[in-house]
Amino acid sequence: MKKDEIYGTEPTVRSLTRRTLMQGSFLSAAALMARGFSLPAWATTPAPLVTTGRAKSVIQIWMWGGPAHLDTFDPKPEAGSDYSGPLDHPIATNVSGIQIGELMPLLAKQADKYSLIRSMTHGLYAHETASYTVQTGRLSGGHDVFPNVGAVVSLFKGTRAGYTGLIPPYIVLTEPQGRFAEEGFMGQQYKPFATGGDPNQARFAVEGVVVPGVSDQRQKDRRALLHQLDSLGHALKDDPQIAALDATEKQAYELILGDAGKVFDLSQEKDDLRDRYGRTTFGQSCLAARRLVEKGVPYVTINYNAGWDTHKQNFQTMRRRLPEMDKGLSTLLQDLSDRGLLESTVVWWCGEFGRKPKVDWEAPWNGGRNHWGSVFSALVAGGGFQGGRVVGSSDARGEEVKSRPVYPLDLIGSIYQQMGIPPDARLPHPEGLDVTTIPSKAEGLPMAGLLKELV
Repeated sequence: MKKDEIYGTEPTVRSLTRRTLMQGSFLSAAALMARGFSLPAWATTPAPLVTTGRAKSVIQIWMWGGPAHLDTFDPKPEAGSDYSGPLDHPIATNVSGIQIGELMPLLAKQADKYSLIRSMTHGLYAHETASYTVQTGRLSGGHDVFPNVGAVVSLFKGTRAGYTGLIPPYIVLTEPQGRFAEEGFMGQQYKPFATGGDPNQARFAVEGVVVPGVSDQRQKDRRALLHQLDSLGHALKDDPQIAALDATEKQAYELILGDAGKVFDLSQEKDDLRDRYGRTTFGQSCLAARRLVEKGVPYVTINYNAGWDTHKQNFQTMRRRLPEMDKGLSTLLQDLSDRGLLESTVVWWCGEFGRKPKVDWEAPWNGGRNHWGSVFSALVAGGGFQGGRVVGSSDARGEEVKSRPVYPLDLIGSIYQQMGIPPDARLPHPEGLDVTTIPSKAEGLPMAGLLKELV
């Protein structure tokens, strides 16, 4: 198949990044249009070929820093206190035979909705290289920087594939993940839009949509004044360029004052539901993610940067953070299920690696856990993935894979499968190289096979 048959003909417009479009006010958008710019490439490029998948959206909960697998979804109380520490009483879930960490009682009641992978592995111990591999499936240090899962889903499931709306198809709540360029060689138009702000504040000040200190009424007054002063627009109202400016203005104000931007207005939700999610940045980010996929956004990442890199005083951090995570994630699963969205939404919980199973009690760590890439855990739910199952296992101390290794490419390929993205679909490489979503075995990357146990 020829390249043009896969990707279509490239548009002849000058492209903006999604961040430029979203951050710009009406004035900046109008000025850019007047200078010959048009909508960003993610809104205009013809769609690649895809198949029908069970999943329409993905919510990725990125555990920035790497959570401790023994304290969360792979407890090992029998290994002794040097491994389990004080968290040595795992709790039964609502699925017979599955136990999880004692600080997650709400998730224990939802185990029928998710499955656990207890044999994730890549053998990497540095944040940068491990983050890159878990999110792209590739090894770092080569000729190319590959796009992550969100960027690939944005390519195949964005506006070119039928996604409509002004909200970009790849959103990060709330801060950029860092570590590497998520868009990779595909270019800035596939970079995620990071909202900024804090959804737990009285008003979620999304960057480029809500201007701090500027009320809706003041925005309306500004628009009215602009129209009064726009003598050129009145004189040339039939001119195509003026019509394009008018269309851009309407889109900008639809985000600022219209229904499109209201997806970020969490005050529209009932207080009791917001309370169940937890009045925290993470809890309200989970609620915002549900609202975004409800509007059809294909990929949402919650960048959960909350101190999971627990080199020191690991257990004090777990007692603070795990109840917060338990509340937000369990409510997200239940809320998606109640609304009939879980079947079409993949929920993916994972960090770049796990933590050292043997606790470092001595100073300066004082009960810390260092990096551990030999084996760690991930959680998947929805989007056609079966719940109530466990894939793979670690050894008695959680130090190595005991059975059924799962490499990042195995998990990523399984998510693509559920999204209907073919493993051999080509990615748009700037040098025209033949790069597919999932590499062939000939490329030599570690793979053990898709998660057939869960589909």
